[in-house]
Amino acid sequence: MTTKREEKRNLETIPVGSLGIIPLEGCRSLGEKVDYYLVKWRTERESEHKESLAFAGYQRNSYILGAKVPRFGSGEAKGVILESVRGTDLYLLVDVANYSLTYPLSGYENHMSPDDHFQDLKRIIAAVGGKARRITVIMPFLYESRQHKRTSRESLDCAIALQELVAMGVDNIITFDAHDPRVQNAIPLHGFETVQPAYQFIKGLLRNVNDLQIDSDHMMVISPDEGGMRRAIYIANVLGLDMGMFYKRRDYTQIVNGKNPIVAHEFLGTDVEGKDMIIIDDMISSGDSMLDVATELKKRKAGRIFVFSTFGLFTNGLAKFDTAYESGIITKVLTTNLIYQTPELLSKPYYINCDLSKYIAYLIDTLNHDSSISDLLNPNDRIQALLAKYKVDRQTVS
Repeated sequence: MTTKREEKRNLETIPVGSLGIIPLEGCRSLGEKVDYYLVKWRTERESEHKESLAFAGYQRNSYILGAKVPRFGSGEAKGVILESVRGTDLYLLVDVANYSLTYPLSGYENHMSPDDHFQDLKRIIAAVGGKARRITVIMPFLYESRQHKRTSRESLDCAIALQELVAMGVDNIITFDAHDPRVQNAIPLHGFETVQPAYQFIKGLLRNVNDLQIDSDHMMVISPDEGGMRRAIYIANVLGLDMGMFYKRRDYTQIVNGKNPIVAHEFLGTDVEGKDMIIIDDMISSGDSMLDVATELKKRKAGRIFVFSTFGLFTNGLAKFDTAYESGIITKVLTTNLIYQTPELLSKPYYINCDLSKYIAYLIDTLNHDSSISDLLNPNDRIQALLAKYKVDRQTVS
């Protein structure tokens, strides 16, 4: 997508208000990249209305507003806004999965949990005090999204969190690849968008692997479980590939570490022998199920295996992935920079980092102009253009 196309879409409307971004500390690096693109585009953009009152504060050196969340020795904290936000179209960025941040607690060093990050987000919203014209929360990893449905006497944490945010004055919530998008039913009268990074995954793969044969005879998309079918079907359709699925056979007579243990991974799909595989899921937590699926595919004589996952949590470290790479089970792992990435992960030879900062900047710029983001949410045209270019480049090289 070019800046020219961006201008044509956005400049037909007046901004909702002066643009302001507050990336919470755990999302600082992503927020700074987003800010870079916004400053660049708005500096280059030509408009006869640029000097009008409606465009006041439109072109600035930075759209990041000063804010902080200082903590007391007891671990308690407060949100502080360091400049005026009155009348601002405000975008708050938060990474609830960034465990690298710490704070002192009675002499101990405490790592921030998702609960801490969510509480800090609410503190900043409270500090705004209702003075902003509109508040949009961009929370790539949706807080408590894995606790999205009730199966026994248990809390519905994600739904409660969404309701808390809208009760505090949040107008829109943007997340990426929500574990179950139906959780938006908790706030049916407010904006909720779950964005798929399919384009960024495909771009990352095509840029880093130059000998792919993208057709149903040589490639296949795999869902590691029944819950991820929707993602796999979309990728398979836009790439013109077949799809397969594993389902987990569990032992429901016992519970280990809070869940029923997996007895076996059963495969549904056509022959995989010799084909390159794309395994796609919303998150890699421990990575065990993803690696089990890759191993099962290798037993069926699959070719190279590429793993797509929006959120690379890697809660048990990277040792298992190192071993899988060295033994030829996986070829590449692609995750996004929407959550914290360790320097160790970024240095791995099998890792491809998919940067979403430019995409988020497009979303913010478009929404600030109160324009439709439909074309951004459906990347099919951009994916097809990418595939066409890749095939032409391959023919030129060969």
